[in-house]
Amino acid sequence: MLETLPTAFLYIAAALVVPFLPLMGRRLVLLALPVLAGWQVWNLPEGMLWHLTFFGLDLELMRVDRLSRVFGLIFSLAAFLGNLYAWHVKDRVQPVAALLYAGSAIGAVFAGDLLTLFFYWEGTAIASAFLIWARGTKAAFDTGMRYLIIQIGSGVILVTGAVLYYLETGGIAFEHMTLGSPATWLIFISFGIKCAFPLMHNWLQDSYPAATVSGTVILSAFTTKLAVYALARGFAGTEILIYIGAIMTLFPIFFAEIENDLRRVLAYSLNNQLGFMVVGIGIGTEMALNGTASHAFAHILYKALLFMSVGAVLHRTGTSKASELGGLYRTMPLTTVFCLVGAASISAFPLFSGFVTKSLILDQAASQHHVFVWLILVFASAGVLSHSGIKIPFFAFFAHDSGKRPKEAPLHMLLAMGITAFLCVFIGVYPEPLYAILPYEVDFQPYTMGHVVGQMQLLCFALLAFAFLYRKGIHPPEIRAINLDFDWTYRRAGAATLAYLWAVARASGAYLSGLVSGWAWGVFNRFQYSTGPEGRMAQTWPTGAMVMWIAILLGVTLAVNFLS
Repeated sequence: MLETLPTAFLYIAAALVVPFLPLMGRRLVLLALPVLAGWQVWNLPEGMLWHLTFFGLDLELMRVDRLSRVFGLIFSLAAFLGNLYAWHVKDRVQPVAALLYAGSAIGAVFAGDLLTLFFYWEGTAIASAFLIWARGTKAAFDTGMRYLIIQIGSGVILVTGAVLYYLETGGIAFEHMTLGSPATWLIFISFGIKCAFPLMHNWLQDSYPAATVSGTVILSAFTTKLAVYALARGFAGTEILIYIGAIMTLFPIFFAEIENDLRRVLAYSLNNQLGFMVVGIGIGTEMALNGTASHAFAHILYKALLFMSVGAVLHRTGTSKASELGGLYRTMPLTTVFCLVGAASISAFPLFSGFVTKSLILDQAASQHHVFVWLILVFASAGVLSHSGIKIPFFAFFAHDSGKRPKEAPLHMLLAMGITAFLCVFIGVYPEPLYAILPYEVDFQPYTMGHVVGQMQLLCFALLAFAFLYRKGIHPPEIRAINLDFDWTYRRAGAATLAYLWAVARASGAYLSGLVSGWAWGVFNRFQYSTGPEGRMAQTWPTGAMVMWIAILLGVTLAVNFLS
């Protein structure tokens, strides 16, 4: 029974039980369940394993193949690491939300039809919002509402596209689609919102830094990578994704460079890394899709590690502002080391995970003759080193001494960071186990002389550029500031425009109302003047006048009759 039971059901069942368990029992279940789920995903046979008929529609709740399995495994691993990192959490809301969030994401990964995908899609939206609201501030509540509206909106667009797709094709199987109809465009846009495409990306930088310390770690693992999986499943080889992904790698660099909040820097960095995966999906070859899947796997780990280290700093000091940090390596040495491992991994240093996964995508961009896109990816790689590889550890743990002397991170946080750091190094040194679970057979050797030398030249150039800019005072200073992004257009300019239009409409309405009411009042007065008690029509006419008018009418009648 367990072999074919939808993995999401395990998480949902646990979420129903966990709130009633004592604290220690709750913690143990939170750690044991992802291990059990990971073991199940590892041993699942391939094929359609769970069918259901719903209002005449055949739903496929458990479709297992190599693409869904690799995402199911990394989601289970991310759930375990996130729950271990959140061992200190005592409230009952966050554990339940984390379970439902992870379960929904895994359920969506194994969904074989668009309707099942929609249910789990909305499940991730609702459950994850509680990780933001759990922070308990007015700002977090507002942010959570904005996040929920956007995510629910994405689901509404998805189900609308699914309905149109059913009317168009007669089926709702979640398979490869071709852009060209309103249905496929709506589904594509829905995936794009969740993947934080350019101009749809602001929810990410808005919401992730607003969540709790542990909530941000969990948020960083599922939502966007679920969208990456959905794009790989539904739109692999769609050329427009190459250019969308290239833009995604590029524009966050500049925002990340001037951002003061280190968790927002990581959020922009996350957007940048998603761009590499989207480019791989757009290229669409087997090796490019391998690159996307492996980079998503590695990215979940090193991005979680960076969010964990900055979260540990926030947990101990109460701030994640670069302008208020510095010199923490003195009292938080282990957190510093783990942060450096995450920084080296995201920067794609040899012997770290990013080097062996990002290379697959870069190699495919070059071999498929996307030279301009390849150049953008190379530039973006250097930018990643600057804002995530250097800026995060430098301003948090080194740079100027803030005078803060916090204690080292709690043991469970260190354990979660240590395991994640080990995996980042393990994948970088020995990538064969990761390559073995990718969707297609891998024929790629990352450690060639040319590749290693070329990558080291790029990294050394980026390091020298940062050192030069910092020493010359050209590097953007770490100061408190509000950086305007695209969301300004609808949160400020858009709101102001709507308020102005509303005021104009109200004024126009008042004028028109006055005009109409004045005209109506005039007509009424005229009517009353004619027919009212004192009106002309209500007056008593003399009998002689009536006889005269009758004589006139008879005369006119006789004249007309005579002439005719």
